Parts: sequence; C-alpha cells; structure tokens
Amino acid sequence: MNNLSIEELKTMPKPSHIAVIMDGNGRWAVNRGQPRTYGHMKGVSVVEKITEFCAKIGVGALTLYSFSTENWKRPAEEVNFLMSIFNEYMKTKLSKFLENDIRFKVMGRVKELPENVQETISRTEQATAGCGGMLLNLAVNYSGRAEIIDAVKRIVSEHAVKEGSPEAENYNYIDEKYIRNYLYSPSLGDPELLIRTSNEFRISNFLLWQIAYSEIYITEKLWPDFEEADLVQAIINYNSRERRFGGIKPAITVS
Repeated sequence: MNNLSIEELKTMPKPSHIAVIMDGNGRWAVNRGQPRTYGHMKGVSVVEKITEFCAKIGVGALTLYSFSTENWKRPAEEVNFLMSIFNEYMKTKLSKFLENDIRFKVMGRVKELPENVQETISRTEQATAGCGGMLLNLAVNYSGRAEIIDAVKRIVSEHAVKEGSPEAENYNYIDEKYIRNYLYSPSLGDPELLIRTSNEFRISNFLLWQIAYSEIYITEKLWPDFEEADLVQAIINYNSRERRFGGIKPAITVS
C-alpha cells in the first residue's frame, strides 16, 4: 500500500468520487487457458476487495462500469453468466454492505434487466438506503449515450408544449444544471478521477456527461490483477495533477 497505513490513507487528500472502467476479465482468463467466465469470477472478487478498501479509506463514492448496453452483443452463455453472478453478488454481499455502512445503487436501463435481477437490485437498494458511508454505484445496462437519450426523453415527456405556443420558443431554462436533474443519478457529483484498467486509451461510452473534467488514469493491469496498491498509486498520481477546469494557472507577478 505504498507503505501507507489505513489511517494515513484516510487523511490523505483523495477524490471524493472515483469511477472505474473494469476491463480485461476475458483476456486475463484466456491468457491462463481458461474460459472468459473464469475471468469474470475473479473480477467479482476484485470488486469486493476494492469496494471495501475504498470504504475504509474514506472515498465518498465509487462508480464501477459493470455491464454496458453493448454487452448484450456477447454470446448468450456469457451474458447469462454475468447476470447470474451479479444477482448472486448482491445477495451474498448485502451483509458486508451493511457492516461497512455502504449504500448500494444501480444506474442504467434497469427495467431491461431480467426480472429476478431487478427484484434483487430493489431489495439491496432499499436495505442499504439508510447507510451513511460510501456510495457504491454500479453502472449496469448502462452507456453514456443511453443516459443522455433517456434524460432528453424525460425532459420532453414532462415539459412538452404545443408547437407554436410562446413557451415553445423559450428554452433558456435548459442549462447544465437542469439537464443533470434528469440523469440516472442526479445527486451524485462528477467523478474527479476515472481509472481504466488493461491499458486501453478510450472511455467506452462511460459517464459521457459526468467526466467532462475528470482526471483519467490508465493502468496496464487487467482488472483481475488490480490491487489496493494500484488504487493508491492512482490517487497519488491524481494528487500530483493541477486541475484547471478549462482555465489557466494564474501568472506569477514580480513587483
């Protein structure tokens, strides 16, 4: 852990919201002559480990890209397996969520998931709703474009006006704050740090609205090999950066 204790990590400056694109489960398994499902099983164990670690060191929110809207294109056997282990993960880890005061949420097109998975999501969210510690936010059946499309649909359905009316030409009320209210998790702040494993330099349709000014950290590690020390290194790297949000560093004046 870079020789830092948990207590030192708690007091160390860190992002309040970390997002992770967990990539490389399949490759990790294939490299070992195993089926892709073996990599997904190992990936779940890493999710458990990193989630508890983030909660212990005081990260406010952790968003994990778990299943994209494009992942339905994978072989049916793999998709069914992913749905099964996700469902089992929620059931078996509920006690750990409560023990670590972790609030659990899912963002994405939840209504398109299998009914039994929807029911487990609902039960887990309700059971942890009173937890006041870290928020674990899983992006399931999610894509950034789908989220924006769904936000626009909600705006249109809730604020539709007749064509030709005075209101139809007045869209000044629509700004970033207004649109944010229609995203999947409007109260969740933007991630300050986005981590991607497997050395891939793309964001894969993840949090397109929210990562406008996120710092991006790429690691060569495949997700099943990702450890607590790798997360600490990402935080240290984040702390070394200067975040300007589109501005410039003030010039030093000499009198």
